[in-house]
Amino acid sequence: MIRIFRSHIIDITGIFLLAILVYLISFSSGLDLSLEIPASLLNLNVIFISILIEALPFVLIGVLIAGFIQIFITEEHIQRWIPKNRAAAVVMSCVVGALFPACECGIVPIIRRLISKGVPVYAAIGFMLTGPLINPIVIASTYMAFGNDLKMAGLRMGMGFLVAIIVAFAVSFKFKSNQLKDSIHLINQHSKAKKTSFIDQVWSMLTHSIDEFFDMSKYLIIGAFLASIVQVYMPAKVFLQSADDPVVSLLIMMGFAYILSLCSEADAFIGASFSSIFPRSSILGFLIFGPMIDFKNTIMMLSVFRLKFVLGILALTASVVFITLLIFQNVI
Repeated sequence: MIRIFRSHIIDITGIFLLAILVYLISFSSGLDLSLEIPASLLNLNVIFISILIEALPFVLIGVLIAGFIQIFITEEHIQRWIPKNRAAAVVMSCVVGALFPACECGIVPIIRRLISKGVPVYAAIGFMLTGPLINPIVIASTYMAFGNDLKMAGLRMGMGFLVAIIVAFAVSFKFKSNQLKDSIHLINQHSKAKKTSFIDQVWSMLTHSIDEFFDMSKYLIIGAFLASIVQVYMPAKVFLQSADDPVVSLLIMMGFAYILSLCSEADAFIGASFSSIFPRSSILGFLIFGPMIDFKNTIMMLSVFRLKFVLGILALTASVVFITLLIFQNVI
């Protein structure tokens, strides 16, 4: 356990310092000091803390489930469900991904293993797009973030599934080979797991969950802080002007989702904070595009797949999300 926390010493230090800063701001706001704290800073503090308090429980649940799946469910279990027929494989991979609570920061190694064991690249992409977006934890967090709005959660799930189906089908016609940079020789984790005790497997699950938690939390904190700054300090007319144009507002929110690289279990809380400024279609662009493809995810994909393939997936996914939401914006 000491070794695990030592490997995350920078993350722990950053979170600890941030907690001290937030505490000092909150504590000093209740004292009668000669140096007044600006109301905008106090407002930023309230927004920032509220986003974190709402989001962290879902992040914790998500990393525990992801850790369980990482250790106790092998790729062979998933591969058996992939049919030989192309259309059936695309649909099945998206369905399996929707039931598989994996985060976007851990999905790339999984699909690399799947592809190396014979899963078609288009089925792996369908799994990659739906896994971080439509799993039960993400849908529950979306429902809660938007004030128990079942319609918003349903739209995110339905529109995201439609986008994933379209992109996976397009990949099946465009890319024929597995698109991996090198032939990867991997150890069969299922046979390896048989040689380890149940206690060791549980420990590995917790270790993986801790790694995932620290990796996700730093992006959540950065995203929550940036969202708070934008709400407090950015002139409202800048957003209102862009919000009047559905095309521009959708592009802004999709770009915002890509750059922030937020955890899909928590991005709904940040997206909900912009609901009073942007239309629903733009918020959905933020909620759908970010978990599918973001900056962090792109970097990870470049380490595994060929450059042309990664750029193709990025452009294709962005285009399909953008066009689909524009087409359905009047009924959303």
